[in-house]
Amino acid sequence: MILCLETSTAVCSVALVKEGNVVALKESLDGQNHAEKITIFIDEVMKEANVSYRDLDAVAVSKGPGSYTGLRIGVSTAKGLCYAMEKPLIAIDTLAAMACGFVESQKSKVESQKSVSESNILCPMIDARRMEVYSAFFNENLERTTETEALIIDENSFMELKQKHHLYLFGDGADKLLSLFENDENITVIEKFHCSAAYMATLADKSLKEKDFVDTAYFEPFYLKDFVPGIPKVKGL
Repeated sequence: MILCLETSTAVCSVALVKEGNVVALKESLDGQNHAEKITIFIDEVMKEANVSYRDLDAVAVSKGPGSYTGLRIGVSTAKGLCYAMEKPLIAIDTLAAMACGFVESQKSKVESQKSVSESNILCPMIDARRMEVYSAFFNENLERTTETEALIIDENSFMELKQKHHLYLFGDGADKLLSLFENDENITVIEKFHCSAAYMATLADKSLKEKDFVDTAYFEPFYLKDFVPGIPKVKGL
């Protein structure tokens, strides 16, 4: 049994997973309230599944990229649980989990458009403000074909790639791109696809079976960019 935590975006999501299947899920799309919600959600999924903490085999956390604050909350919570229960920690790439979840939840839609091009490219995207996104590309077999990057998107993006592939853009970073590509027959923007701890199930189960754990003491989230605090606004200035 694996407890999965997803806090890399505005979504706060907690899932309990057994052998790759989600047995309980609790999540909120209300915004950055992770610190307030995450421990409550953990308690609720444990009670819903009638599982005690000693029954857990590991804790899995979405490692990023994503929100600095959200990632810190998720990872610190996961570490605290692992220390308290003496359980191993699993780190799941957020974009890989999104790609896995997309295939699981949108499989029929993807398959129906295979004839559009030679093959499909999956592009999970996390919003990085303005027209920038954190993204990586995956093929239909969920094999990563690019490294994770911060990309600034405009109407000329993906010009070469879309000559031979049909691209599926999804995630909170893709929603803002709909107007750019709504008339492009080789790019499909999937709206309102959000991160979920449920999408970590397959990857977390694989890591558990392979004993692919991270060092609880030294593990840090993958921010991609350094955190730059904003300048406090002084009232009246």
